[in-house]
Amino acid sequence: MSGDNLTLCVPRASSGQDPHRPTLVKSPKPTCPTNHVILQIDRFGFSTNNITYQALGEHPHFRAERCWFRVCRYFDFHVAPEATGVDVSTKTHGVIPVWGFATIVESGHPKIQVGERVYGYLAPTRYLLLAVSPADVNRYAFYVPRPHLPADRRPYNQIIRCAADPQYASDPVIEDLTMLYRPLFWTSYWCEDWLFSSTYRGGASVFLISSASSKTAFCLAYLIKKRVARGEVKHNVRVVGLTSTGNLEFTRGLGHYDEVLEYGTFTSGDAFQYRDREERWIYVDVASNDTLNERICAYFASPYAPRLASCISLGLTNVSPSSSGSVKWSTNAFPASTTKTNTNQFWPQYENFFMVEWLNVRKRQLPIDEIFGRQNEAWTELMRDCQGWVKMERVYGGQGVKMAYEEVAEKGVGPEKGLVWSLWDCEEKEVVKARL
Repeated sequence: MSGDNLTLCVPRASSGQDPHRPTLVKSPKPTCPTNHVILQIDRFGFSTNNITYQALGEHPHFRAERCWFRVCRYFDFHVAPEATGVDVSTKTHGVIPVWGFATIVESGHPKIQVGERVYGYLAPTRYLLLAVSPADVNRYAFYVPRPHLPADRRPYNQIIRCAADPQYASDPVIEDLTMLYRPLFWTSYWCEDWLFSSTYRGGASVFLISSASSKTAFCLAYLIKKRVARGEVKHNVRVVGLTSTGNLEFTRGLGHYDEVLEYGTFTSGDAFQYRDREERWIYVDVASNDTLNERICAYFASPYAPRLASCISLGLTNVSPSSSGSVKWSTNAFPASTTKTNTNQFWPQYENFFMVEWLNVRKRQLPIDEIFGRQNEAWTELMRDCQGWVKMERVYGGQGVKMAYEEVAEKGVGPEKGLVWSLWDCEEKEVVKARL
């Protein structure tokens, strides 16, 4: 068994290097000081969301302009290692954060035991050294001190202890599905809850969702349809998905949408032929595609179109490692010229949804036990329902992961696939009996 660490590092945009070409950095296994732990990263999920993290790795995010004294970037979570013989430094490369499972192999905190199974916002590496907030350890989780991040971003600093996690199941299949869905599903779940809290923005009966084949989008559609099935909203609420030609078959096959339309011809779909001017629509923009948004604006600007009750920004699936320019997180992506010529009775402000902000509101409105109960019920139902939605693919070993990353960065990943990676070759992994 090799004692070396291995970390997948990607070029920063400011380095001028090819963003499609990651580097595997070999370095010594870290040592464990007091109030630190060393995690053996067993497996982690990878999706187009992680490609977004790379593309925006140096860009302030989480609406950081509202907290000028704390700049928040994806590359701030984990530091790129420096090693001799490779052209990698913290100035030229970053480490993409990933959601994954790990085993504690060394502990410098008396309340955290070697062998514990944990889940959190980790790194694509074999061994990860994390600081532990000394007084912030409980039976459910412990926390990584990151004072440079806003305090309300606490969930990203949380390392969940699987032994006390009601949503955890040790079945490897469920672990894989957890890494694939847990980060995205909760964004969809709380976004739907946010919209439902306003009775779907005053009674909207049609949801239009772009990038409908993405997990964030189809989980949102799934949750809306479950709400309809429970009789909590009117039975006439419909969900319409927009996707590319190549993803039509997959997206329709999910069964979460009432209608799935292709980007180029969506206005000819049935949903767009029923022109009740009083019908209210909500547009959820997951793709963040300016050209598509202009066309949607043009449609709803017509005096004969239904009323657009709300425009929600929920993702950036159109961003790739080679994307240029900056993202304006708090501005309306719709063109001003279209807005000025709009003759509809009501033109909504473009809203950005961020899960942590809404969850903080709900924690003031609901008892924490009720929040946990709702989440546990929703998660149990998802794990029951989702097992046939995508085909899981595992990749092992440093070179295998590097090649897989290059393929995803250059060609993307089909929505029918769920990717789970490990920098370990199976026979190399350190054997530590998990404590559950």
